Amino acid sequence: MRTKPRVVVGLSGGVDSSVAAHLLIEQGYEVIGMFMKNWHDESVTISNECPWMEDSTDAMLVAEKLGIPFQAIDLSEEYRERIVDYMFAEYEAGRTPNPDILCNREIKFDIFLKAAQKLKADFVATGHYCQKGEIEVDGKPVYQLLAGADPNKDQSYFLCQLSQEQLAKALFPIGHLQKPEVRRIAKEADLITADKKDSQGLCFIGKVRLPEFLQQQLKPKKGKIIQIPENLEVYYNVQIPAGIAPEDWDEEILDAVSLPIHYTPNQGKVLGEHTGAHYFTVGQRKGLQVGGTGKPLFVISTDTKENVIYTGLGEDHPGLLRNALFVKSDQIHWIREDLALKPGESARYQARIRYRQPLSGATLIRKEKGLYVLFDQPQKGIASGQFVAWHQGEECIGSGTIF
Repeated sequence: MRTKPRVVVGLSGGVDSSVAAHLLIEQGYEVIGMFMKNWHDESVTISNECPWMEDSTDAMLVAEKLGIPFQAIDLSEEYRERIVDYMFAEYEAGRTPNPDILCNREIKFDIFLKAAQKLKADFVATGHYCQKGEIEVDGKPVYQLLAGADPNKDQSYFLCQLSQEQLAKALFPIGHLQKPEVRRIAKEADLITADKKDSQGLCFIGKVRLPEFLQQQLKPKKGKIIQIPENLEVYYNVQIPAGIAPEDWDEEILDAVSLPIHYTPNQGKVLGEHTGAHYFTVGQRKGLQVGGTGKPLFVISTDTKENVIYTGLGEDHPGLLRNALFVKSDQIHWIREDLALKPGESARYQARIRYRQPLSGATLIRKEKGLYVLFDQPQKGIASGQFVAWHQGEECIGSGTIF
């Protein structure tokens, strides 16, 4: 009969998950190490490097050192279906998905969790820099997703789509630590990963740059790069009522400030050619290969149907900055279901649209068709397909896919 709670740790071959496993053993858990093999499709291999083999070996050596059972699980088919195919479809449609957020929602805390439960595990653990809290609401336990203690490494944004059911089974053993402390613990425990560099790149392929990866499936297609002037009247086609709080605006005004602006080629001038609108995203400045513009040139919109990229000059171009965004009803996700807004309700939170971005004050307004997020300060490069996450202090309350 088991006396200790059993935890399956997602050993990635990196220092963070290695230390997570070590700490759990010290805390008295029965620990099993499991490596997720997520990608081995030769048709999209860019170089001869094979990071997953090296990572798998390191994960196995860590498990050996810690004296815990170890196994590898091949999730590459599920990755293709749930992450990669979705990613290609989104980019092809001119949207900007976040594979890391999807990876956590769909793989690590779904398929991987189910695999762990087959091993009679009580929890799964990862090396994420975030923390889990628990409070009681109406006599029932409610789990909180809290920021990691290291402000430079806080990864709560990547977990903003987790549910109460997933959080209930999750452990984040290093969330209370600073990164240097994690490395120190790894050295003291003589773990092979102690000095290993943090992985860069996509969550499932490692050492592959995104544009090169996309080119494997989305073929190059030449199109026009068009510069949109700052004074285009489309930016000023709505009169914001003076003295009326945003939550009292009608939906016509909310839509005007929140929905993406659609441009047409005759609104600007042709600057050059690109190799495919689906390779670019709103807010991007590198890769356009257009010189002589003085100020830096930014992508402000992409039209993948007509294969046109619209650009604006400078960081303060009105097409690059927006004060609001919209999330459709079926894309709204509340981690804290007890705080979910009903149509007609509004609330104040802090929000962000990308990892490591400072939180910004925002008003959330719930209508029948979805959620409007109105920021106190203009946000740069809001792109369809990204995730917006809203917080109350250290706690991530919910998130949604930007329309």
